[in-house]
Amino acid sequence: MPASDFTVAQRIHDGFDALTRAERQLANIILENYPVSGLGSITALAENADVSTPTVARMARKLGFGGFPEMQAQLRAELEATISDPLTKHDKWAADAPDTHILNRFADNVIDNLRNTLKHLNAAEFDRIVEVLSNTEHTVAVVGGRLSHSLASYFFTHLQMMRDGVTLIERNSSSWPHYLLSLKEGDVLVVFDMRRYEQDLLRFAEMARARGVRIILFTDQWGSPAGKFAELQIHSRIEVPSTWDSSVVTMFILEAIISAVQNQSWERSKDRMEELEDLFGKTRLFRKFV
Repeated sequence: MPASDFTVAQRIHDGFDALTRAERQLANIILENYPVSGLGSITALAENADVSTPTVARMARKLGFGGFPEMQAQLRAELEATISDPLTKHDKWAADAPDTHILNRFADNVIDNLRNTLKHLNAAEFDRIVEVLSNTEHTVAVVGGRLSHSLASYFFTHLQMMRDGVTLIERNSSSWPHYLLSLKEGDVLVVFDMRRYEQDLLRFAEMARARGVRIILFTDQWGSPAGKFAELQIHSRIEVPSTWDSSVVTMFILEAIISAVQNQSWERSKDRMEELEDLFGKTRLFRKFV
């Protein structure tokens, strides 16, 4: 797998245990305001992390770079990628497009995205998310942005069928303070925020965290700024040969979580789903052939 397939953050997480105390201190500073924190001079970064400049250079080499300039170049490329608009993304893919059919190119990229995402996904963190979402002692609120709201809605619909105390926060951010009133310490906020990260989601996550709300974040490979307030987070690869980013891998992970939550709380969710089916029958929502 080419080195460029790994973000600097992924390299830091994968190699964290092998870093010295000073290097870990530096790594935490870089991740604190990623990727902007690593874009200054090597001297400024070293001073900010309270380490020596040789420590910065040494950690860059440990992460697989030729040195700090090469690591910083990748950070700049990642920053550029996170702020790319649809037109810029189209030009990039159109320039590099091979002569194969779009279906094959798209499928190859989605499969590669899934493979890379699973390679870096922390199974223990996944299990912890399932555990938190299965616990009915606290309520769960789900929120998404302009495009990620569809993911939030899909996730809410399934989660709400399996347990009570689940709320889908509407897209209009002017109403979010009303939802915040109902979130108490220990409650859970699930946030969906992909690149072109939204300021309203960042601010909402910050305010929720200040109230003691536990935040689960679903984001892309670069990581939403809201990650600094998240207790648990899942990063999915989203780039495909398209003007738009892909939600396929994120949806795969959501459906795996839905399945795991159902398995963990089947006795409770089974009764709830049977009651729901009875209500569907009374409303005659679905067509029956017998």
